[in-house]
Amino acid sequence: MTEPQRSAQLLLEHVLGLEGAAYYMALPEPFPAERREAWERAVSRRGAGEPAQYIIGMQEFYGIPFEVTPAVLIPRPETELLVEAVLAQAGRLWPEGAAHGGGLGGTAAPGDGTAGKNGAERRLECADIGTGSGAIAVTLALHAPRWHVRASDISASALRVAARNAAANGAQVDFLEGNLLEPFAGAWLDILVSNPPYIPAADIAGLQREVRDHEPRTALDGGTDGLAPYRLMMEQLTLLQAPPRLIAFELGQGQAREVAQLLRAAGHWDDIIIVPDLAGIERHVIGVSNMPRQR
Repeated sequence: MTEPQRSAQLLLEHVLGLEGAAYYMALPEPFPAERREAWERAVSRRGAGEPAQYIIGMQEFYGIPFEVTPAVLIPRPETELLVEAVLAQAGRLWPEGAAHGGGLGGTAAPGDGTAGKNGAERRLECADIGTGSGAIAVTLALHAPRWHVRASDISASALRVAARNAAANGAQVDFLEGNLLEPFAGAWLDILVSNPPYIPAADIAGLQREVRDHEPRTALDGGTDGLAPYRLMMEQLTLLQAPPRLIAFELGQGQAREVAQLLRAAGHWDDIIIVPDLAGIERHVIGVSNMPRQR
């Protein structure tokens, strides 16, 4: 299905109040006259370049419905691969304490990094930096319910959307306002994940109008070369009690090698992994420390 076809279907489903089999069964029927005005408004907005997801107010991510408004970036399918990679690496690093959803019944194994000072099990501490709609944080919280998931954003408006998404989907996430890692000063983090702004400032004018004119610039503009947020987060690691054992970034095309070098230069992770998206673009960089960090 092409992007225009998908947009048309999203708008039709929204205007008709139908989805799935009910939508396809209704296609041969005459278009309801009482829905005509709503359909024309939706088509006019889409024709002016407004993304269909903002018009209907929703985007699915990892099979979960998320409210989206112009205050937040629309979640992209490639970011689902970042979530998958974080869950997979966490399952390897903390096999008894970080598995997915229903498989979290055991206690932490001694020395695996999840034991507290008195040997008692503690939850893994996970932070999503620049959460936007909350897609990453909410999805991680739902798939790893024993994690303590927190999420930050510099935009109060974005955090309100994210909080609504957490509540609507029954996810336990704590939200903090501030610039990147600043809200986590003095905190211990096991896992840090971020899909920060990564578009070079000079490239924004050349983006598709749906993105350039409608999605929040603060969620797009990554500075002169698009890497400013990554450099700042590397500097802000000193705010934490210790560097996280697992760190995972999404980034733009052609940026993976430079971001990987930033992680290598920091010296906190044994393995630096580059993960391509489904189009073969190097889209994610992950740093893994194979040795447990003790609090």
